[in-house]
Amino acid sequence: MTIDRRALLAGAAGLAATSLGSSAVRAAAAPGRANRLIVNALGGLSDPNVEGADDPYSPRVLAEARESGVTAINCTFGYVAGPDDPFEASVRDVAKADALLRRHPADLLKIFSAADIRRAGAERKIGILYGFQNGAMLGDDASRVDLFADMGVRIFQLTYNPANRLGDGAMAPENRGLTPFGREVVERLNAQRMIVDLSHSGERTCLEAARLSTAPISINHTGCRAVTDLPRNKTDAELRLVAERGGFVGIYFMPFLARSGRARAADVVAHINHAVNICGEDHVGIGTDGTVTAIDDLHAYQAVLAKEIAERRAAGISAAGERPDTYPFVVDLRGPGQFFRLIDLLSAHGYSSGRIEKIMGLNFLRHAETVWGS
Repeated sequence: MTIDRRALLAGAAGLAATSLGSSAVRAAAAPGRANRLIVNALGGLSDPNVEGADDPYSPRVLAEARESGVTAINCTFGYVAGPDDPFEASVRDVAKADALLRRHPADLLKIFSAADIRRAGAERKIGILYGFQNGAMLGDDASRVDLFADMGVRIFQLTYNPANRLGDGAMAPENRGLTPFGREVVERLNAQRMIVDLSHSGERTCLEAARLSTAPISINHTGCRAVTDLPRNKTDAELRLVAERGGFVGIYFMPFLARSGRARAADVVAHINHAVNICGEDHVGIGTDGTVTAIDDLHAYQAVLAKEIAERRAAGISAAGERPDTYPFVVDLRGPGQFFRLIDLLSAHGYSSGRIEKIMGLNFLRHAETVWGS
């Protein structure tokens, strides 16, 4: 078992407590919204109220995902941290994910291509993108990239918060950049037409990978350090270079958006605004780092959160800004209404319908078409 937010209480990284009931969500789904493309560049599907479920795709989870309007989600599989062998754990996890998706062919669709994202929308299914959040499963063998590409992994994040054999993460104090092995891996990922994701990376690792990669890279879930100065947020230099080279930046719904750690929807909008100003409106989207389904008892969750933070610190994988008194989600962007709520807020801030459609999904789709092909 790996020690990461998704392994603790069935995906505790983005656990969301609903602020909109089902009737409110249906009311929010005004004409035209049902056909909107929404891509969550980093999220998940699970019920945080059920620990150790054999099948995370319960009727509630699937119903709320449909209510949310989401078209496709980049879900994290494979090793992130912990005592398991990274390679064996990742192979098992991807195989298990395949088996679970086969149980729900009417609801879920494994995404291999940009066309599959469009197909998910047309068939009113939830597209599941397979992504990794730590390159440790490669060991010292870059050819394993080919194996995971054949298994359908489409997004490969080089590092988590600490350093690994590929480069330094956001919490590695040396900020040493890519290793020679990391450069070899980026080249292999390009050859396999996999998206290179620099979320969680240190600044030099991100900048060097963006320059080395022959395809545009992504930062699928982050904030803007110029707005909130924390290591998990990206500098303007990183944001600008990724955009200049045709890449994608997803803004998350995480405590790192506010110095207090108690992020609100207004903070999400502020970070989106800054990212659009730096990157341009064609390169910014969302990667919430959370699920749709709600935590039913937030009071009881406090104890779970305290345990989670303690375990992450003990494992050396936590980030500055994580504390037991800060939820790993945005308090007023929660539950199946979160995407429609954000759409309304962006509209109220003067964003046009066309710009909102780009941010909610079209920009990620364009990025996927560039890297994967149509």
